[in-house]
Amino acid sequence: MKQYQISGKQLVGLALLTAFFAATVVAVYVKIGPSLMNRWAGAEGNGKVEEVTVAEITDPSVATDEKNNSEVYKAMSPGVVNVTSTDYVQSWFDVYPQQGSGSGSILDKEGHILTNYHVVQGQGRGGYAQELQVSLANGKSYKATAIGADPDNDIAIIKIDAPKESLTMVPLGNSSDLFVGKKVLAIGNPFGLERTLTTGVVSGLARPLHSDITGRLIEGVIQTDAAINPGNSGGPLLDSRGRMIGINTMIYSPSGGSVGIGFAVPVETAKRIIPDIIKFGYARKPSLGITAPLPLTQAIAERLRLPVEEGLMVSQVYEEGGASKAGIQGGNQPVRYRNQIFYLGGDIITAIDGKPTRNYDDMDRVVNSKNIGDKVKVEVMRGNKMLSFDVTLSERPRPRQ
Repeated sequence: MKQYQISGKQLVGLALLTAFFAATVVAVYVKIGPSLMNRWAGAEGNGKVEEVTVAEITDPSVATDEKNNSEVYKAMSPGVVNVTSTDYVQSWFDVYPQQGSGSGSILDKEGHILTNYHVVQGQGRGGYAQELQVSLANGKSYKATAIGADPDNDIAIIKIDAPKESLTMVPLGNSSDLFVGKKVLAIGNPFGLERTLTTGVVSGLARPLHSDITGRLIEGVIQTDAAINPGNSGGPLLDSRGRMIGINTMIYSPSGGSVGIGFAVPVETAKRIIPDIIKFGYARKPSLGITAPLPLTQAIAERLRLPVEEGLMVSQVYEEGGASKAGIQGGNQPVRYRNQIFYLGGDIITAIDGKPTRNYDDMDRVVNSKNIGDKVKVEVMRGNKMLSFDVTLSERPRPRQ
């Protein structure tokens, strides 16, 4: 068989051609690669939030702390906005405006802005303020429209119509790999002082805080000593690479000012619910398909002579919910409990997926980690019998507004 042979000149030419091709590919990738690869589920018009590569920030491992602070601020502060809410209140003699303010982060070039629900909450339609105004870093202000919210996690999305070139996006990072001691930066508008930077560290993780609005558990809350004051709410908590890892939401303070104990909703929570809020106007939540259950106490168990002292008493099940379809039963003996009617005699949930269920938080912690359509194993006490049911999670009914 005749072998194909290559001359020296051909080898050199082939090497040069290969090198040129490789350089061209690298150049093209550097130019457009990040925009193609770095996208999060979220808020683009096609249902995506872009994760922007922050080229202006030097690798924190080789930069001084001062340089890093300055670079993060210069790169990200244009993406932090001031949100002003206005409601009009009727007094005996006049109508006067009642205003509040907070912060927000620009998500995309479509003008979607991530903030806290309590920043935009008000007396208008859908539970939002009657007027919302957003001020950009360039000094221009725009009327904002409420797109939707998740009050359980104190998160809301609003939208402005502004030129795309005037919108700087705040990239979404990762809050699942945080550790105590990690450097963080907060940018917001405390007391109306626009785009103020404070720094600190992650002081604690997975703090068990509850929404002031609905009382439900907010999972994985980040604690920080970076100064957070009134007006910071809704602004980003950033890592040293300028990526959002949390949404500043509340402080612990006897005086009303910062005492070094602030809290932020983890960005993983936001990334999970942003697509729903933009598409549906609310965040779809998985549910067992039961009304609010009653947590057992020793006193209740003794008075009703129940066989267990811990668990959740099922009052009612929704007809088309997963619990009803699986065979879980609600009660049939109406009683008044704390200004509400509760039905006794139903099943008592003692565990979900093998995890003991003593209160609402235990139930929410398991159910919220699942998706609508997932199955969970629910153990209940019925009379003196322990039963087990495979429940398909359905969408939690929305409260009437």
